[in-house]
Amino acid sequence: VAAMVKAMDESLGITVPVALHLDHGTYEGAKACVAAGFTSIMFDGSHYSIDENVAKTTELVALAHDHGLSIEAEVGSIGGEEDGVIGMGEVADPAECAKIAALGIDFLAAGIGIHGKYPANWKGLDFVALDKIHNATDNIPLVLHGGTGIPDEMIKKAISLGVSKINVNTECQLSFADATRKYIEAGKDLEGKGFDPRKLLAPGAEAIKATVREKIELFGSANKA
Repeated sequence: VAAMVKAMDESLGITVPVALHLDHGTYEGAKACVAAGFTSIMFDGSHYSIDENVAKTTELVALAHDHGLSIEAEVGSIGGEEDGVIGMGEVADPAECAKIAALGIDFLAAGIGIHGKYPANWKGLDFVALDKIHNATDNIPLVLHGGTGIPDEMIKKAISLGVSKINVNTECQLSFADATRKYIEAGKDLEGKGFDPRKLLAPGAEAIKATVREKIELFGSANKA
């Protein structure tokens, strides 16, 4: 896998660092990805007791760092839908966050967000909790899961409170679907070889690129690779 990523870098002319990251990995899944050559893993032990989360994270930190990988861990469940699992979410406890952060992880995902679309009655990110977590974890880089649909000003405030990595997936998927729908509704799939998947899916791919460019600017990541 690592060799494949390197080959893609070279063949596509990629000049910025690229990570192959496991998201919401299980204990066994995380170990398998280390063996497969991933460059970064996330172990989601939030459904375990804090003691078991600590024990498993401790082992995976040693394994990941021995192989030169970065590792992200989670405390407090993140709401919404992720891989078919739906939950209301659980705001992470700062003391538990401190225990996991002290294990030598590189990033901490704390339960303050929601995967997928935010409901109409959503009250916003819990900045009080985020500030407490940030202070309790010795300024470790925090990860915000569920970056779709959060107002720009909330994103900027979260970044000011220690969020250094923001996961955005649903918004990219929605951009893809919207562009693809417009292509078909305009009848372009019936023009010439417009039905060719390479042509049919191209507008969606470009829409994802545009969305990612917007996020790079909003997150303050431009020219920082």
